[in-house]
Amino acid sequence: MAAVALPNETLLAILGYLESNVLVYVTQVSRRFRALAEYLLYSAVIINDVMDDVQHVPRRTIRWCEAMLWRPHLADSVRRVQIRWSATTRTPRTGLLLVCEQLSLAIRTLTGLEHLELFLGPANLASLPRENIHAVERAVFLCCLPALRFCSLGAEYTKGVQPYTGHLTSFLTQIPQLRHLRLSDHHSCLRLPPAPHCLPFLQSFRGSAAAAASVLPGRPVRHLWLIGQDSDVSRENLLCMTNTTTPICSLDLSAISARPLLIRNVSECIPTLERLRIRLALRHTLHYALSGMVSSKASSFYRSLQKHLSFYRVSSSAFRPF
Repeated sequence: MAAVALPNETLLAILGYLESNVLVYVTQVSRRFRALAEYLLYSAVIINDVMDDVQHVPRRTIRWCEAMLWRPHLADSVRRVQIRWSATTRTPRTGLLLVCEQLSLAIRTLTGLEHLELFLGPANLASLPRENIHAVERAVFLCCLPALRFCSLGAEYTKGVQPYTGHLTSFLTQIPQLRHLRLSDHHSCLRLPPAPHCLPFLQSFRGSAAAAASVLPGRPVRHLWLIGQDSDVSRENLLCMTNTTTPICSLDLSAISARPLLIRNVSECIPTLERLRIRLALRHTLHYALSGMVSSKASSFYRSLQKHLSFYRVSSSAFRPF
């Protein structure tokens, strides 16, 4: 049977086995094959832009935004967008803010988007001449993504840069089906509406302790990753994190140099853990560190390590005294 006699669904299934560089050649076969190949090429967009003294703007991102705006029929095929910016120099780049606004216009057209990852690198280090709004918030401004399931947002962070504002909250309220949320540079509380009105199906969260303490209560979060410093994870924050509608079963502290005090607080506040990953901030062995906890109030945590945890991992590559 000739290929032209096959229905589009069958051709899409066949072309789906081809690599992206091969699909580019398929677009030159005919108009029909061009439409089918573009549907697959734009279904998953992965862009990595590196800026230096010669290239001052993320050109790949700009070209993709222009393609989305000039050819709106491609927007229906996009299911995943992953954009990452980085720079070899720390020079502020005011032009990136205009690209963020152009990115917002393109993302607004992606009504079927299910997976969104934005790390805008040095964009938020630039000056903000018009209004106080985070660079990531510019990129998702007025975006309504009802099908979004996974969302990861962030940019390079340093003290004194523009913090997140209420625009992030407005964006999160427009994605009711979200299951997984990652906020890599948000270091304060999020003032979200109650769970039935915002993120009612959230299952996992990665971010700072302050953000987690404000996001988790009232939501069915089972998997938690914390970033920042171990001193930021207080007992008060941990107790707020336990106010989920389903027990937290997985906790990842590998991004934090955790001292025994933090581990003890975790054992007392989150006894439902089944999976734990930590990076100890000391030179002693794991056995010595945990055996010293048996006589403390954290003995229940030690017993859970022996009997209940199905997954337990400690990184020893970065041990240091505290």
